[in-house]
Amino acid sequence: MDRREFLAAAGTSLAGLRGRLEASGAAQDRNIRWAVSMFLWTSTIWGEQSPARFTDMLDVIKDTGFDGFRFTGWPASLARYDLTLPLLEKELSKRDLRIATLSFGGQASDPARHREIEASAHEACKFLRHFGATEMAVFSPSRPNKVLVREHMRVACEFYNRLGDLCAPYGIRAGLHNHSQGQLVESQDEVELLLKLTDPKRFHWAPDTIHLYIAGCDIPGLFAKHAHRLIMMDFVDARYIFAREDLRLPNGRIEKAGTHNATFMLSNQDLGDGEIDFPFLTRILKKRRFKGWICVDHHYARVSPRESFTRCMRYIQGKLQPIYA
Repeated sequence: MDRREFLAAAGTSLAGLRGRLEASGAAQDRNIRWAVSMFLWTSTIWGEQSPARFTDMLDVIKDTGFDGFRFTGWPASLARYDLTLPLLEKELSKRDLRIATLSFGGQASDPARHREIEASAHEACKFLRHFGATEMAVFSPSRPNKVLVREHMRVACEFYNRLGDLCAPYGIRAGLHNHSQGQLVESQDEVELLLKLTDPKRFHWAPDTIHLYIAGCDIPGLFAKHAHRLIMMDFVDARYIFAREDLRLPNGRIEKAGTHNATFMLSNQDLGDGEIDFPFLTRILKKRRFKGWICVDHHYARVSPRESFTRCMRYIQGKLQPIYA
C-alpha cells in the first residue's frame, strides 16, 4: 500500500479509532503522557537489509510503561517497514498505545521547496488526525554558512507561520524541534531568533533537551522564558563524552571515533544519568499547567532499548511524576 492509499483508507475507520481513544480515558486525564521515539530502532537497532520487527518495538514501549511513540521517517517508513493502516491500528489497539506525533522536515529556507513541503504537510496532518495526535514536531532545514543564517531564518520563519496556518484546520499544532547536528536552529541565539520571528499563535516550540545541551544553551532559562510556546518536548539526558574509539551499533553499523555522530550517541544518557535538571524543568511545566506529550528520544542504548526505557520510566515515576501529580 503506498502512502496515498494509506491516507485514503484513514477516513473509513476514524470513528472507531476515536471511540477507542475516548474509552482509554486514564492516559487522557493525566497532565503528561510519555512517549519514546522509534528513531532508536531505525537508527541503531534495525539494519538496512534485515527485517524489522515493528511489533517487538511496540512490546518494549508497552512493557516499559510508556503511552506511545513518535513516528519518524515520515512518510518513507510506511513503505520501508510495510506499515499498513489496519496493521498499525490493530497493533496499537492491542497494546493501548498512541502515536504521539511525527517528525516532519523540509528545506523551509528555500522558497522553491515550499509547495512540496506544504503538500507533504497536508498528508502528515491527515495521518496525525486519524490517530488522534494534535502536535507535529518540525525539524529545521540544513545549516548554511554562518553569514547566511539570518536570511535563511527569516525565510524559514515566514514559511513556518504559514505552515502553522495549514495545520490548524486539522486540529494540529506545529512546533520547531531544535537540532544540534547541522540544522538551521542550533544555538541559544538561533532558538531565540526563531521564537522572535514566528507568531506564537501560529507556530510553536517542541524542543529537545540533549540538542540544547550539546549546543551550550541555557536550558532552564529557555524553558522559563518560553514555556508559553511549548506544545510538546523531548526529555533526553546528556553528559558530554567524546568518542575516542569507534562505536559499534547493534545493527552492525560503525560510527567512527572522533565523529559528531559517535560523540552525540555516547553523550546520550538515560534520564537521571546526565547533567540536565529535569525536576526543575518539570516544575516550570507545572507552573504553566502544561498538558501534553513528553518524548524520551533515545539515540543510543548501552544495553538494550528495554533496559534504557525501564530505567528512564523508573526515574520518571520516582522523580518527575510526584512533582506534577
